[in-house]
Amino acid sequence: MKAAGTAVIGGGIVGTVCALALRRAGEDVLLIDPRRDPPPASYGNAGHIAVEQVEPLASPAALASAPRRLFALGGALDFRLADAATWMPWAARYIRACTPESAARGRVALGGLLSDALPAWKRLAASVARPDLIIEQGHVVVWESQDSARKGMAAWSAADIGQARLSSLDEPTLRRIARRVSTPVADGARFEGSAQVSDPGQALKLLGEAFEAAGGRRLTASVSRLAPRGAGADIVLEGGERVLAGRILVTGGVGSGALMRGLGHVAPIIAERGYHLEGLAGDWDNLPPVVFEDRSLILTRFGDRLRAASFVEFCREGSSPDSMKWDRLRGHLSALGIVLGGQVAQWSGARPTLPDYLPAIGASTRADNLYYAFGHQHLGLTLAATTGEIVARLMAGEAPDLSAFDIDRFASGRGKTRTAA
Repeated sequence: MKAAGTAVIGGGIVGTVCALALRRAGEDVLLIDPRRDPPPASYGNAGHIAVEQVEPLASPAALASAPRRLFALGGALDFRLADAATWMPWAARYIRACTPESAARGRVALGGLLSDALPAWKRLAASVARPDLIIEQGHVVVWESQDSARKGMAAWSAADIGQARLSSLDEPTLRRIARRVSTPVADGARFEGSAQVSDPGQALKLLGEAFEAAGGRRLTASVSRLAPRGAGADIVLEGGERVLAGRILVTGGVGSGALMRGLGHVAPIIAERGYHLEGLAGDWDNLPPVVFEDRSLILTRFGDRLRAASFVEFCREGSSPDSMKWDRLRGHLSALGIVLGGQVAQWSGARPTLPDYLPAIGASTRADNLYYAFGHQHLGLTLAATTGEIVARLMAGEAPDLSAFDIDRFASGRGKTRTAA
């Protein structure tokens, strides 16, 4: 039997940042995480700090566009047929969340979180004496036809992009991109106020080292379940060993759902898998992240390497990766005339996604020592730093109103989102 003042379950970017914030607040923190292969989504994402993503992906517009974005039709959206029993109940909740009213509430909630996302990352990077972890050069979206450029620019101009700023892409940058691809680039847009992490894997490693240097402890183990004990809960590891913790924080990505459900919470989370290919950047320019929106493809340079990321695949967390996704990525790169040099790595990982595309952050109503912060969907990296600060305040009794992110919003089965203050 092991003991801890505070146990954090899950060592992805959200869990690691939360553990570091709690340790710096004076907590005795044990971070429990299995060694995973492939590494989590916080390792393999596009590195984009997406402060412009204020519009929730649970909306009437997103729902209406889903058929034309299907993988079978050349798009990035896929539902694994073999895993239909997993994603169909989630999809039913998602459809119920795609009302104008729910989308409006989600926009307010996400906007509140995203307004501090980049400042929080800058504070975090400075606190580990690595301001170079954050590269503030915005990002670029390009289109390959005048028709898609016209529609794309109109859509972004009408969207709520928070504190980001949108403008037409300047001609020199458009020419720099056009010189490096073999397909026409008709037009583009520049977003200012967004940023990127210089290397997601390195950032995760450095923050983990900072946690341990501050006196945090790490346990490499898998959590089997949370077991009730009096008014609280204990952690039960695979193999049956228990961890007695004064307080527990669940930040375990997709696996958080099963842990919360074991105590009676309704936690309809699903694995939303993404894929990437990465190799030497070759002659790819030192550009900010570039989104080829017609292909749902983002290219991000990390030092001398270039990562191509795409896809939104709904499946069981344990399903094997679909090699057709990597083949499609290779096809996109070939069509663009982009060659990844050296040994090309391929990766897939699951984003933890709730039906209304808002995270779950709060204190449990089922166990008085249990807290949670999971379900950040595509925004795990983006929101990690501000989530760590919020969780530290929450567990110190000083948090802002988190009702919009209360996991009990799903308890009625209607998936309604409450408005954040």
